[in-house]
Amino acid sequence: MEIRAVKGAIQDAQIDTLILGVTQGDSLDEVTELVDAALSGAIKDLMSGGDFSGKSGEEAILYPRGAIPARRVLLLGLGERDDLSLEVIRRAAANGLRKANAVKAAQVMTLFLYLANIATLSVEATARVIAEGARLALYQYHGQKSDDAPEMTIQTVDLLVFSESDLDAAQAGIDTGLAMAEGVTVTRDLVNLPPNVCTPIHMATIAEQIAKDAGLKVEILDEAKMRELKMGALLAVAQGSDTPPRFIILEHNADKASELDTVVLVGKGVTFDTGGYSLKTRDGMIGMKADMAGGAAVIGAMRAIAALEVPLHVVGLVPAADNMVSGNAYRPQEVVVASNGTSIEVISTDAEGRMLLADALVYAKRYEPSAVIDIATLTGSCMIALGAQAAGLFSDNDALRDVLTKAAEITHERVWPLPVYKEYAKSLESETADTKNSGDRWGGASVAALFLSNFVDYPAWAHLDIAGMAANAKDIPYAPKGATGYGVRLLAEFTRQWSQRSN
Repeated sequence: MEIRAVKGAIQDAQIDTLILGVTQGDSLDEVTELVDAALSGAIKDLMSGGDFSGKSGEEAILYPRGAIPARRVLLLGLGERDDLSLEVIRRAAANGLRKANAVKAAQVMTLFLYLANIATLSVEATARVIAEGARLALYQYHGQKSDDAPEMTIQTVDLLVFSESDLDAAQAGIDTGLAMAEGVTVTRDLVNLPPNVCTPIHMATIAEQIAKDAGLKVEILDEAKMRELKMGALLAVAQGSDTPPRFIILEHNADKASELDTVVLVGKGVTFDTGGYSLKTRDGMIGMKADMAGGAAVIGAMRAIAALEVPLHVVGLVPAADNMVSGNAYRPQEVVVASNGTSIEVISTDAEGRMLLADALVYAKRYEPSAVIDIATLTGSCMIALGAQAAGLFSDNDALRDVLTKAAEITHERVWPLPVYKEYAKSLESETADTKNSGDRWGGASVAALFLSNFVDYPAWAHLDIAGMAANAKDIPYAPKGATGYGVRLLAEFTRQWSQRSN
């Protein structure tokens, strides 16, 4: 599917579906008036008859019958004009493309770009969210089903530009949106895979393929190299599985590392989590194939960052392992030593993600980064606190937290700051080691963040707990049921914003 910015007139557009967003209110905006006039007042007739009001979520189809070349006009309600935002437009674009595909449209034109003027938004930002919504809405994962995948009929999506001077900005926005969406697609594909397919070895193979396609430097550390690096926390988790772990390293602008500011992204890659000897219930294991969503988000973000040519040296680290039960699996009350020399008393083998992250966070130091962000489906506590509406953001660095929050606002991949009070660390005190790997139930998400801080030694660090954000139980406009790809757009946008700060 091609998405492009075009200059022209509605009366000349050789398309089968025209998509128009309509706001709620007593008067039509200028562009809706233009379309209504071409349709001999059909939109006003719908509204005056009470069949369509522009309320958010409403839709209607009109058939021009030769009044304009389009075979059909799809009207989408956007809600109140004062409530227009980039997210409203992103969702409307997603809804519009889904509906157009459902009626087997091939050539589609949208009139969403004019909303930039109504909502005082930039043309580039508006084009970006239209492209994101359109591309992500049509994502399909058919998996290992034996029947044919649902047909996608749409071939082209034109964003109509009314001013020649807006063409370049609109196309730039489209290019950004498509780069972001491609990264999300990579992540969704990985997270949706069954765990017998998406093993640590498979994750590493996909990372190598993406690196080749995107021009990233890639290195995969095997178990022997991890032992050489004394990654005792990661290896403790991995030892219970017959499938060996992998430590994935992706680098953007590796050849300019000495010239550019460095940011490191670290993603938890537990490709399946049984809980180990702290065994999960049957129902608790369902969904645990997505416990590598943080690692997948880092891989997808690196794909987007490369396409966006972000002027930073960005490193993506993904420690990948299974957490299984076997005669070799690690057990509660064992003491293991991480690669920075910190000894860890294992209280729960189901607190395995933080063990992988511990050694990865230590490894990040060698790049002398200005900022490190880790992203992980880490705690049920965070899900209880924030549900499926935001990720938990833990950081004591104001500048880093502010830039992440700004990136979250731009992408609508929302975050919510949670505390990292030192008092939470009391429950991690151990009589046999430097720290326990798990503490009290109360404040569990903050306790987990404080555990990770034992392995942090750089100017700025943030931890993102995405336990509630990795997968949808039901469809939303641009994220079908299943993997959401959360974190890709957030991390990629963060690097764009951080590079502006650095330069």
